[in-house]
Amino acid sequence: MDKIRIRGGRPLSGDIVIGGAKNAGLPLMAAGLLTDERLVLTNVPLLADIHTMAQLIAQHGVAVEPVTNDGRALSIGGAITNTEAPYDIVRKMRASVLVLGPLVARVGEARVSLPGGCAIGTRPIDLHLKGLQQMGAVIQLDGGYVNATAPQGLKGATIVLAMPSVGATENLLMAASLADGRTVIANAAQEPEITDLCDCLVAMGARIDGIGTDKLTIDGVRSLHGATHSIIPDRIETGTYACAAAITGGSVRLRGGRLDHLGAVVKVLHEAGVDVSEDGGDLIVRRLNGLHGADAMTAPFPGFPTDMQAQLMALMSVAEGAAMITETIFENRFMHVPELNRLGARINVHGASAIVRGVPQLSGAPVMATDLRASVSLVLAGLAAKGETVVNRVYHLDRGYEAVEQKLAACGADIERLPG
Repeated sequence: MDKIRIRGGRPLSGDIVIGGAKNAGLPLMAAGLLTDERLVLTNVPLLADIHTMAQLIAQHGVAVEPVTNDGRALSIGGAITNTEAPYDIVRKMRASVLVLGPLVARVGEARVSLPGGCAIGTRPIDLHLKGLQQMGAVIQLDGGYVNATAPQGLKGATIVLAMPSVGATENLLMAASLADGRTVIANAAQEPEITDLCDCLVAMGARIDGIGTDKLTIDGVRSLHGATHSIIPDRIETGTYACAAAITGGSVRLRGGRLDHLGAVVKVLHEAGVDVSEDGGDLIVRRLNGLHGADAMTAPFPGFPTDMQAQLMALMSVAEGAAMITETIFENRFMHVPELNRLGARINVHGASAIVRGVPQLSGAPVMATDLRASVSLVLAGLAAKGETVVNRVYHLDRGYEAVEQKLAACGADIERLPG
C-alpha cells in the first residue's frame, strides 16, 4: 500500500492546474445512461472514483471509451443490457447509487446495491427512494439491494426534500428528465455540481427551469440525445490547494480555479488572513500577515463545504488563537483529529464541534489516512511540519486528488510517493 513522505517547512510557489470536478464528473457519467446516443465528457479527472464509475456503467452494457489518448475525454452511450449494479463495485463508492434514477427512468427497472464509500458516517439514501416512489416507482429492499421498478413509467411529481441532499437532487433530476409530465424538486441542493449536471442535461434535450436555485422544475421529454460537455473545475481541489499555499506561507496560482464556486470558503480564508483574488481566469492565493483563528460551520452550498472541513482544521492548527469548527453534515467526520494531534496539533472534540488551538510548529510523524479528505489534511499538515511526515493508506487520496505529490513538488514541496 503506497505512502507519501513529506519533509515540511517549504513555502509553496508556482502554478497548480485545477482538474475537473470528481463530484461533477460522477453524476455526469451516470447521465450517459439516459440516452442511446453518445455523451462526450471533456476535462475528465484521472481518479480512482472515475475509473470505478466507468466500470459500473460498462457492466450495464453501455460503452465507456476514451476519446483522447490522455483519457481526459470520455464517450458514454449505448443500449442498456443489464440493470444490476453489484455490491462488489458499489461498495467502493457511494456515488454508484446515481445509476438508480437513470436506469429506472430509461428502462423501467433497476437493482442497485446499497452504497459504500468513505467511513465518515451514516449516509442513507431514503430521500432518493422516497422521491422515486412519489414519481411512481415501486421500491423494495432485499438482501442489501434496492429493487426499483416503474411498470407504468415514471410520472411527474412535486417532491419536497427534507434536506438539500446533493445525491438525491441529482438522482431525481435525471429520473425526472425522462418522466411523463412535470416534476418540481423543492429544497433542491444548489451546489455548482448540480448546475453542471443541469447544463449537461439541457444540452441533451432536457427541459429544466430554476437552474442554480433551490426549486428545480423539470418537464419530462420522451428521449434525450447525445451532447458534448466540459466538466467544471474541482472546487474542493481548489480550496485544498488554497489551504496548502496558506499553511506554508507561500503564494500559488490556481489555474482554472473559480471564485464563485468556493462559497463560504473564501470568507473563512479571508478571516484567517489569506488573500484569494481572481486574475485572468485563475486564482492567486497568498498568506498576508500571519494566520488567525477563524470559525466555520459546515452547511450546504453556498455554506462551508463538509469536504473542506479537514483541510481547514489542518490550517487552523498552526494559526494564532483558537478556532471552532462545527460539522453538521456527517457525524463521523473528525477521524483525522487524532492523527493531526500526533503531529503536535491541539484539537479537542466536543460533540459536533472541534476546538482548535493553534500551535507555533507542527512536528513530523507517521500518520494514517482514514478517508479521502482526512488524507489530504494530513498532507497539508505535513507540508507545514518540522521534520518528516509519512502518510499511510493514501489509496483514499487517489479517489479524489490527481497527482497530488507531483503538483505540490512542482511548487517546491519536498514530497514523494513511496511504494507500500
